[in-house]
Amino acid sequence: MLSRISTYFPALLLSLLPAIGAETPPRIEDIKGKTILLFTPHPDDDAFCCGGTLALLAKNGNTIRIVIYTNDDKGSYDLEMTGERLARIRKAEEEEGNRILGIPKENLLWLGHHDGLLEYVDSRRLVEQATEVIRRYRPDIVMTVDPGSDYVRWHKTDHRMAAMNTLDAIRAAEFHLYFPNQRLQLGLEPWKVPAMMFFYVTEKDANMWVNIDPVKQQKEAAGLAHVSQWEPAMHKYRPDWTPEDKEKARAELHTIILKKGGHWMEAFRWATEFNQY
Repeated sequence: MLSRISTYFPALLLSLLPAIGAETPPRIEDIKGKTILLFTPHPDDDAFCCGGTLALLAKNGNTIRIVIYTNDDKGSYDLEMTGERLARIRKAEEEEGNRILGIPKENLLWLGHHDGLLEYVDSRRLVEQATEVIRRYRPDIVMTVDPGSDYVRWHKTDHRMAAMNTLDAIRAAEFHLYFPNQRLQLGLEPWKVPAMMFFYVTEKDANMWVNIDPVKQQKEAAGLAHVSQWEPAMHKYRPDWTPEDKEKARAELHTIILKKGGHWMEAFRWATEFNQY
């Protein structure tokens, strides 16, 4: 059957083979003067997943905007913590972490959804929100959670939702008949995203590796700016560190930074095309 299909419809068959096509990824040093949108489920994932790469991109003169789906107002074991206070804390931590990476707080876009509840937001509304952001800023590259990663499938709901919703919005953004009010009322024209960098990939899926040796200390500092995400603040919030606790957190952070060929690395899946069928 497969051979018969390939005889009559070779182009169609080839288009169905890859879910997302990929060209050869560029060297990170060659990405200069571009507009980059990163969609992250929570304030902190951007620092943990790719803080080193963001620091390199910022140094290269790229304009980077971080789109944060949730306000991260749930993830604390401190029984005296409130959701409103936690959201304020994590907003300040996100601003500080990105300042360290070279991204000003004016470039942080908060969509304002509750932590852990992204899949219960109206799906149409969520895609429309992300589509508007893409059409407004017309990015050369969109970065987001890898929607095909085994890690994401078994991870938090917000990660799964951010991955799939962003991908749906990227596709919707290029067709003017999706959310036509954005063109008619806001003057936002369709936009076809040229390239995507998916993070939180498994090593077998990665096709782009970024050496972050020169900016490893920036990545560490940005990650440690999220004090409320580490112990002891997770169980009893305090805004500062003891030297001992800070070193424990730094050691834990090292366990989630990849090593490859003797270098500190961040991994991505670079892609440029959708399967349109």
